[in-house]
Amino acid sequence: MKTKEEIIKEVAKNEKVSEEFVKKGLHEGTIVIPYNKKRPKDIKAVGIGAGLFTKVNANIGSSPAIADLSLELNKLKTAMEAGADTVMDLSVGGDVDEIRRKVIENSNIPVGTVPIYQCALDSPKRNKSFVELSVKEIFEGIEKHLKDGIDFITVHTGITKNGVERLKNQKRLTGVVSRGGGLIIEWMDYNNKENPLYEYFDELLELAKEYGITLSLGDGLRPGSLHDATDRPQVHELMIIGEQVQKAREKGVQVMVEGPGHIPIHEIEVNMKLEKSLCHKAPFYVLGPVVTDVAPAYDHIVSAIGGALAAYYGADFLCYVTPAEHLGLPTPEDVRIGVITARIAAHVADIAKRKDAAEWDHRISKLRSKFAWEKVIENSLDPKKAKEIFSRYPLLDTGVCTMCGDFCPLKKTKKILTQ
Repeated sequence: MKTKEEIIKEVAKNEKVSEEFVKKGLHEGTIVIPYNKKRPKDIKAVGIGAGLFTKVNANIGSSPAIADLSLELNKLKTAMEAGADTVMDLSVGGDVDEIRRKVIENSNIPVGTVPIYQCALDSPKRNKSFVELSVKEIFEGIEKHLKDGIDFITVHTGITKNGVERLKNQKRLTGVVSRGGGLIIEWMDYNNKENPLYEYFDELLELAKEYGITLSLGDGLRPGSLHDATDRPQVHELMIIGEQVQKAREKGVQVMVEGPGHIPIHEIEVNMKLEKSLCHKAPFYVLGPVVTDVAPAYDHIVSAIGGALAAYYGADFLCYVTPAEHLGLPTPEDVRIGVITARIAAHVADIAKRKDAAEWDHRISKLRSKFAWEKVIENSLDPKKAKEIFSRYPLLDTGVCTMCGDFCPLKKTKKILTQ
């Protein structure tokens, strides 16, 4: 397995920064590197945080309706080929243990999960419902994932009894849309107790430290519609998470923060700045954000708009959204489209955040000016799709594409402008 020094060196090289820069970010908590020190195989070391390139995560996983190991492995392969930096297995159907272990076995990038799903799925084996599980049993479900080699886990630690009361008094249109957050609230209501992940946060930190994994503090009360964006329950949860970020750093545990969700475009900046302020500049991991609720089947585009702005204003990690979002389980092609679209959003933001990000753009522009179409395609973000479109119609002139043909202004004015 790679040593910590080797991991830092690899991240520094990939990010085009110094090893000292990475070490400083890790020490201050503004950078995390999800990498379970007990994982069964080596993977690419991926840095997430301030001063690094914006990263993209792809969610895969089965559902109770569709549980097919080969399908999930196909999604994993597709996500990696499309350039995802990490993948999360969110399986809740079929043999989730086998799916998770096979994903870890076949992945060459960091893998994340939401272990509370496992707790719910395993509860019948204990002849219990999820809400009847003890705190010990819940933590056993979490450790099960860490033992398998999971690199980062989403844990909904910021939900509290006080926060749930605030939620009851809030006139939300879409209530709770977080699957994990919903489970925690059900457990709290049934047992009339505090959120075990909040109450026993110190024990969670000890577990995370033992395996060297990264905690992703989940937004269980994230808005599921524009109407519910930036409301009191969401912000209250973020404040709690900010306190937990400090505790995690004191214990030497890597931690990042998950964010919304559905946000109108004019509220993105304030949401990013709120997280950076309340959570002490911890890496911010956002779902989208989704900036309009009217476009099911096009939410990958909706989220690319939100993601580009979110990353520009401070988000470090974009969770992709596929065309299937809000409609059903994504196919491998949905996964590919989701990753590519999120990568575009990430790169758009990086152009504004890093001076060297636009070198890629300049390289392709130079090739276009030379009509070097094969090289343009080869260097593009999605060469397969670019080649497919370029090859649709026969070229009348090898020097131009079929959009302008003989009317190509670049070709017609080239001699004039170089005289």
